[in-house]
Amino acid sequence: MKTTLMVAAVALGTSLLTTPLSAEEPVEIKAVGTWGNLTNFQKHEGPFWNDHIGQITDGKITGEIKSQTELGLKGFEIMRMIKLGVFDYAYGLPGYVAAETPALEGLDLSALTQDIATQRKVSDAYFPVLEKEFASVYNAKLLQLYPFPSQTLWCRDEIKSIADLKDKKIRVYSATLGDFVEGVGGTSVTVPFAEVIPALEKGVVDCGITGTMSAYKAKWNQVANYAYVLRVGWGMAFGAMNMDTWNKLGADNQATLAKELSTMTDAMWDETASEDEIAISCITGGKCDIGEAGSMVLVEPSEADLIQQVEIMNSVVLPRWAERCGEECIDNWKETVGPVVGLQ
Repeated sequence: MKTTLMVAAVALGTSLLTTPLSAEEPVEIKAVGTWGNLTNFQKHEGPFWNDHIGQITDGKITGEIKSQTELGLKGFEIMRMIKLGVFDYAYGLPGYVAAETPALEGLDLSALTQDIATQRKVSDAYFPVLEKEFASVYNAKLLQLYPFPSQTLWCRDEIKSIADLKDKKIRVYSATLGDFVEGVGGTSVTVPFAEVIPALEKGVVDCGITGTMSAYKAKWNQVANYAYVLRVGWGMAFGAMNMDTWNKLGADNQATLAKELSTMTDAMWDETASEDEIAISCITGGKCDIGEAGSMVLVEPSEADLIQQVEIMNSVVLPRWAERCGEECIDNWKETVGPVVGLQ
């Protein structure tokens, strides 16, 4: 009898999780955002969940979001927490969770694109592939893909070209960035973002890879002297909802939420496109309306650097990712992203 009652209780609990809410019944979304000191959280993620969605839906959907930094999270655990239902909605970087799901790396393979317009096309083309991955691996509904400013190299000692990266110890945060670093003859070192400045000071690393605005706001210019702005990635991010929570919303609320999130995503792409130039100008002593200018030396990649970057992508980055990802994964990428970038 006790066993029968327990089974019945579990079944009832599952039913309550997945039964759609009535149109009148409000729902509150508990969310976790990216980094609280950066624009995507300050201008978009935070205001959307804490204010906008409640206002636009007259309280039918309300939200509460806290940043990863406020919660003391590092990003690697985000999707496991979504799968367990700790949060209803989460933002994160595919590079932080790709060890579990190598297909996610295909969105932002190192050195794949040099301009944000092409990266948007890659994102749109690859979205359906990732949507299936999020559903099958994390029991999550993928709703957003958006970029941070471009990921470039910030070095303590003089860098004139891509050849100068050889034998350098370079901080990375994803496997695909590590592939690029090793492709140029360097050594990839995984260092948490908050520990990069002391790592540069102590010589644990010679350079670090991060976004342009991240480097400026974290004051990497205090320890790094050369801004080598070869784009090696875009710091692509995602927004995804626990699938049980999504199913519980009902069709009307789902449609409203998807529409508002799409509008927000477009705004994030537009913002990032302008932030790159602002951050580079600020950190290298140029015009800076957002704070104190730094004094790093700006080093632009030459045509020869860009050609070598493509060679490294073809000979190292893509083959290594193919080994991690598998045949089906590669076929999906070739059918979606391949035509956008002219690669097979």
